[in-house]
Amino acid sequence: MELARNWRLKQQRYRLEGAQCAHCRQRFFPPRPVCPECGGRDMRPYTFKGRGKLYSYSTVYQAPQGFESYAPYVVGLVGLEEGPLVTAQVCDVDPSELRVGMPLEMVTRKLFEQGGDGLIVYGYKFRPPLRAGGGNGHREVEELPQTVPQAAPHKAVTVR
Repeated sequence: MELARNWRLKQQRYRLEGAQCAHCRQRFFPPRPVCPECGGRDMRPYTFKGRGKLYSYSTVYQAPQGFESYAPYVVGLVGLEEGPLVTAQVCDVDPSELRVGMPLEMVTRKLFEQGGDGLIVYGYKFRPPLRAGGGNGHREVEELPQTVPQAAPHKAVTVR
């Protein structure tokens, strides 16, 4: 993939942005110009929440060219809460702990490095959600404080 294509796909890769048909309200990822359900052409951008369940998965041992250094890795089908199935790498989990139906959340991670210039391409992957207090065998996250400290009020400054 070239730099221009990575730039065009950044909303999909960083925000999990798909499309929703304005006529029948079906949601799609990746976005489509025409709705396959009703044939409508009025497609609106839709940002998915990035949460879903593992539908199916497989471990890749013989990686395609350019991805050999990442093998073995897990690729899964994730059923998003909003409906579509997304193919993505599953990360931050031991493959022996994966179970069909387990909850996953989207994260942004390095996909690969491109060319001799070292362009790093980032995109979405999925992992088990981090839970406060643990309980799922994964890293624990600190509880966030119930209140957010307020910033000091700003004073207006006139520049002459």
